[in-house]
Amino acid sequence: MLDFWASWCVPCRAENPNIVKAFRTYKDKGFTVLGVALERPDDKQLWMDAIHKDQLTWTQVSDFKFWNNDVAKLYGIAAVPQNFLIDPNGKIIEKNIKGEELEKMLTELFVN
Repeated sequence: MLDFWASWCVPCRAENPNIVKAFRTYKDKGFTVLGVALERPDDKQLWMDAIHKDQLTWTQVSDFKFWNNDVAKLYGIAAVPQNFLIDPNGKIIEKNIKGEELEKMLTELFVN
């Protein structure tokens, strides 16, 4: 999963527990997350604090360019949270999947 989020984004922070649960459940079956944080230039500590508080144990990156992040531009990100579920071949199989929908999709992919 490619997850675009930000420490200052209330809906992002509200969704983080769902992603944490999914990661913990399916990481040993091949599910991983790359967090791309759209942070302001002076917000490194806020970002680090959010990662710690929300228990985001997967890889996190930020270039602190806020909306000018190159990866966000590549994926057409104009608002957060947004995510892309990507298969092992690099094909996007779902966009903006959250909460129970994420759990259902991952169960179908990894259990069935």
